[in-house]
Amino acid sequence: MTDLELVTAAQQGDQAAFGALVEKYQAMAYSQALRMVGNPDDAADATQDAFLNAWRALPGFQGQSSFSTWLYRLTSNACIDLLRRSKRRPTLSITVADEDEEGPQETDIPDERWSPERELERKETRQTVRSGLSALSPEHREVLALREFEGLSYQEIAQLLELEEGTVKSRIARARLALREFLLNSGNFSPP
Repeated sequence: MTDLELVTAAQQGDQAAFGALVEKYQAMAYSQALRMVGNPDDAADATQDAFLNAWRALPGFQGQSSFSTWLYRLTSNACIDLLRRSKRRPTLSITVADEDEEGPQETDIPDERWSPERELERKETRQTVRSGLSALSPEHREVLALREFEGLSYQEIAQLLELEEGTVKSRIARARLALREFLLNSGNFSPP
């Protein structure tokens, strides 16, 4: 069945049709959520929220966009909601064992994941890496981006750029070295 047929059946109450849509798109939604929230557990929660919201809103879905596009928006919204909720709860609960107590005790520790300081550090790091990448030659920047950001294998990069695999490996090694030197010279990172 096509997505449109599955959506139409699900709108008429066919839970199996909606289940087929979930199976088809759950990996996509989870990957998107993981990129947005950065935590596997939170990504699973956001994905579940997105599909729950999709089920609830399905009667109003008019098909102006594809189901996957609509689900993408719902997943983004679920991630944003989750991140907002987590900012309101600035502590993490952990269980600690205390030798003087009879059993494990719950305690709260500050959650610094979304603090302004951490956000500033991440922003500065991203900007420094962008500057470092722009300082590379176009050939080095291209292979490094394909390897590190797109996750392509050496063989895939070689095929894409019509280069020998050894040339790709060499360029990536030189690009990493040049980026490392840039970062060290900019004073943002310390040598090991």
